[in-house]
Amino acid sequence: MPERVVRLAEEVGRVTDEKLQGIEQVARSTKMLALNALIESARVGDEGAGFAVVAREVGEVADRARALSEELSGELRPRLDELVGLGHELVGRVRGQRLADLALNVIELLDRNLYERSCDVRWWATDAALVAALEPGDPAAARHAGDRLATILRSYTVYLDLWLADADGRVVARAATDRGAGVLGSDVSRQPWFRAAMATRDGDDYAALDVAADPALGALTATYATAVREGGRATGRPVGALGVFFDWERQAQAIVDGVRLAPGEREATRVLVLDRTGLVLAASDRAGVLSERVALRTGDAATGSYVDDDATVGFARTPGYETYEGLGWYGALVQR
Repeated sequence: MPERVVRLAEEVGRVTDEKLQGIEQVARSTKMLALNALIESARVGDEGAGFAVVAREVGEVADRARALSEELSGELRPRLDELVGLGHELVGRVRGQRLADLALNVIELLDRNLYERSCDVRWWATDAALVAALEPGDPAAARHAGDRLATILRSYTVYLDLWLADADGRVVARAATDRGAGVLGSDVSRQPWFRAAMATRDGDDYAALDVAADPALGALTATYATAVREGGRATGRPVGALGVFFDWERQAQAIVDGVRLAPGEREATRVLVLDRTGLVLAASDRAGVLSERVALRTGDAATGSYVDDDATVGFARTPGYETYEGLGWYGALVQR
């Protein structure tokens, strides 16, 4: 609708200019005819005196018509220009607000999704099968824990794998068997997720790691981890760590691809998920992931929009969801 108002204002301006130019041309032609009539009346002498009076009056009418045309142009043109300018400003505001709303929708969907991941890892870390697998002297317990993790993975298809490591950082059980050979028995004690898990304060605490390429799984993951505690109690001593590897690339891509854009908008719009530093974590054009940084001009606002050269940018910072505070990420739409 705002675009239609702008087009109408521009059309009115164009028609007005054309008509005023037509009036100006008629006034000039009439003035020329009046001058020619005066010259001719002077040539014929006294017999043309009456005709000269008419010619002068016609000339005065032409002058008046020209003056009115100039006055009308002077009064209308600034107002039409202002109307068009206001229309463009309105279009920009409406577009910017819509892009900001869509950006907020993107980051809210991610927040809710990742909140569930934080709940999953804390809940599964209390599973009796996992706790038992970390108690010494029962190899069958580790196999049972692996079966339990595999069952979870079949139901929760948003994950690539789930790993259980003992207190020394040795992987004793995992869910997936079709990727990452050599994971079982490997040492993960120096991996960030294991260290962060073992450093959690209690069973209500968890670690959310940045999106990264996982060599063992051959994919981009968002890893969530927490300690498995003695007896499965929230206050128990850490006896190992559980890491769950969220299938970031597939799940995040589905979100940025699923933004509701009109057919004509999609080709001109880039939907992004950015980390707190502007690093591209997901992009609707699949370009620049984990390599490109986008400098958003947020002005410390949680959500908003601005014009950058030939593009309108809408953005929204993670609002968090329930007990998940978010990681300071942004959803952003860049529409050219």
